[in-house]
Amino acid sequence: MWPERSVSLSVLFLLSLLELPPPTEEAFRAAELAVFSNAKNFRRDPQVPLVVPLVNPQHLSIIPQQQALFSPPLTRGFIVTNANCSTTGYVIPLAAMEKAFGPLEAVIVTTMQAISGAGYPGVASLDIMDNVIPYISGEEEKMEWETLKILSGISIDDKGLRQFDMHAPHPLRVSASCNRVPVIDGHTECVSVRFAQRPPPSPQQVREALAAYTPDALALGCPSAPRHTVVVHEEQDRPQPRLDRYLQDGAGVSVGRVRQCQVLDVKFVVLANNVSIGAATSSIINAEVAVLKGIVQI
Repeated sequence: MWPERSVSLSVLFLLSLLELPPPTEEAFRAAELAVFSNAKNFRRDPQVPLVVPLVNPQHLSIIPQQQALFSPPLTRGFIVTNANCSTTGYVIPLAAMEKAFGPLEAVIVTTMQAISGAGYPGVASLDIMDNVIPYISGEEEKMEWETLKILSGISIDDKGLRQFDMHAPHPLRVSASCNRVPVIDGHTECVSVRFAQRPPPSPQQVREALAAYTPDALALGCPSAPRHTVVVHEEQDRPQPRLDRYLQDGAGVSVGRVRQCQVLDVKFVVLANNVSIGAATSSIINAEVAVLKGIVQI
């Protein structure tokens, strides 16, 4: 069932929302395919980049080290994973704020996650209709851990190997609460942040930084990257899933209600299309970045 090296194929997308049975991804990598996976199997692997393409495509630089672990070393095969859909949506504005104002110290996030995020066949209708389910198995731990890997730098360990520093130079605490709500597509998340910078930026400065954020994927010319990574809404009742989940074909995120937080510094609401930038579109842009950087030869 696994491809032979003679197959005319360079890139493979694995878009399962579930954990894949081994050795699915490993077998395709060993067959010298560039694997861009939405599955969770390798997200915690220290040699596999966990990439939100509008945030940390620089983490693709660890791929040669991943390939060198094999004997003989791989020349074309590797694995790149994208993040959990709920993590992807809110980490984009976090990255924009860190780029403009320096490290964050604390984040509190509460999600209202769409039914489609559970995959097919999804949540039982009698459970979700006229209801909110205040628990999604493993979701809160994923968000808290993945945020650190995605926003981390890359350092060199005592063996000369590249490693993700998990934001260690500037410790970041993340507290997530995840809820399933009766919306088909579009994850809405309420976020509060504390900056290391004192005094912190004002809400207006945060709005301006979010609107101005230009990720490397856009600068590289990735065709699937949204023209506006973060759409900032001035209306008090936006963003909303029904109105905003398909902006830019769901490839960017929408942010609104940016205001002062009485507990931390600034709070806001972010909406992301969980089946586009939260899943398939992220994998596609990751592949586009890899091609434009010369990591994948087509």
